[in-house]
This record gives sequence, structure tokens and C-alpha cells, in this order.
Amino acid sequence: MVVICALLAPAGCGGQAGRQDPPSHPDPVTKPVPPTPIAVKKAELNEETWNPAWTPMIEKALPRKLLSRRRSRAVAALCPRFRDIDRTDRRAFWAYFFQALAGAEAGLRPTADVRHDEPAVAVIDPVTHRIVRQEGLLQLAYEDSRRYGCDFDWAHDRLLPEHDPDKTILQPRNNLLCGIRIVENQIVTQHKPLLSNSSYWVTLRPDNPIIRMFLKQMANEPAFCGRPPVRGVPPPTVRETQPLIQAANRPAPAVPRASSAEPAEEQPAARHTKPVAATEPGDPSFFPAPSPP
Repeated sequence: MVVICALLAPAGCGGQAGRQDPPSHPDPVTKPVPPTPIAVKKAELNEETWNPAWTPMIEKALPRKLLSRRRSRAVAALCPRFRDIDRTDRRAFWAYFFQALAGAEAGLRPTADVRHDEPAVAVIDPVTHRIVRQEGLLQLAYEDSRRYGCDFDWAHDRLLPEHDPDKTILQPRNNLLCGIRIVENQIVTQHKPLLSNSSYWVTLRPDNPIIRMFLKQMANEPAFCGRPPVRGVPPPTVRETQPLIQAANRPAPAVPRASSAEPAEEQPAARHTKPVAATEPGDPSFFPAPSPP
């Protein structure tokens, strides 16, 4: 009997006494990424800029599917070597990408918000029953809590001032993690490239000139991605970035209350539904080669 129990170790003959807890999964390895051009400039001006703590937060939250080699074609325009680099570098690529996107969308200001008055985009948010407002680092909306399962609580936020950092939609973690969900939906679920004419963000739509602002923020992309510095696009100048910073800090007009009745059908914001062009830039050749020196 003693021999049998020894052979059954570590479970032993005592059953419960010999059980071991399942091994815990260690946190993924993270690495810092360079600051975007606008982050550098805002730091020089002693203005609110990218918090380095947001980088590992993003890297640890990335789902496995966004780190798969299968995403290499979807991100090839921005990171040609995505397939060849290890997972730590892939995490760093995504962290830099979201920093660049936050720079282009909100000037890296967590409490930035915009309400568009143009009839084409002034639609009703089905969650707030008010005109859609883009908010936070990635300029998201409360309707995204329904679309993508983002952690935004309108019932809580509606009682707080417009730019209160305690609003769930303005908290960097909630906003950035929601952005990860949106990107995963685009390139994993919908099988579209990262730079797509139907992207959630206008700054990622190649048919819109504003994409240049995003590409300028990619100028300091980590070298392991193997792409020339934004294909000849120079870093942004103060003259070019100042309007973005001013827009992010401009007080928004008062929001009129819409009817409390639920709309008959949810109408997505126009920024989500711009007509898709016939072609999608899914490979590095989308960008022209840099001019010879």
C-alpha cells in the first residue's frame, strides 16, 4: 500500500490533501515604446501628455488574436515585420499605435470631447438619447458600450460635469481598452486591414486627408517594425499640431436634451458608416516608397 501511494504522488492516497493549485499565468513581458512627436512637443511645453503607465496597461490587455501572426497582413502597412517579430515586440507595436491614434484623435488629452453640429454627423446616441459626442483619448461614444461591450456607465456619468475625469468614458483605461475591442472587431471579426476606408476612426481612413495627422504621429515607431519613417512624412511642426491641441481644449457648446423615448432604430454615427472605397490598403505598397536622397 505504501508503494502504491508513493507512485500516486503528488496526489497521494489522501485525495484532497495532495491536490495542487493550478499554475498561475505570469504577466506578459512588456517593454516601453518611444514617445510620439506630439507627446515630445507637449512635454517640452509642459502640457498634459502621454502617461508612460498607459503603455504596459495596453500591452497586458491585448487579446491573443491581435498578437497572432495571422494579423500580419492587416497591419502590414504600418509594421511589415509583424510576422517575424516576437510577441513582446508585437505588444509594443500596438502600444505605440494606440499612443499615435490618441495623439491624432485627442491631442493626448484624456478629457477631450467633441460634439459635431453638422447634420450629416449630428445623430442621436441610443444610450444617452443626445447628439453623439466623441470623448476621451480615442474619441469614443457611449453607444460603444453596446456595440463593443466597453466599460462606459452613462447612468453614472450623466450626473458629472462634462470634463470630469471621473467619468467612466474619460478614464484612460476604459477608453484605451475600448479602443482595443474596436480594433479587434475590425481586423479579426471583419477581416479588414488596420488602415481601412470603413475604420471607426476617420484618422485611419486612407481616403481622408486627415490620415496624414495620424501618420505623422507614427514617425517615431519602433525600428523593429521595419518600415521607413512614415514613408517620407516629416514629424509634425508646432504650427500643424497647435490646432489639434486647441480643438481638444475648446469648451464644447451645451448639449440639448433629446426625447427620452428610445429611437425606433439605432443609427450609428456617421464617422462609423462612411462609404467604403473599392480597395482597401492591406499591404505595405499602399504607401509610396520614400524619395531617394
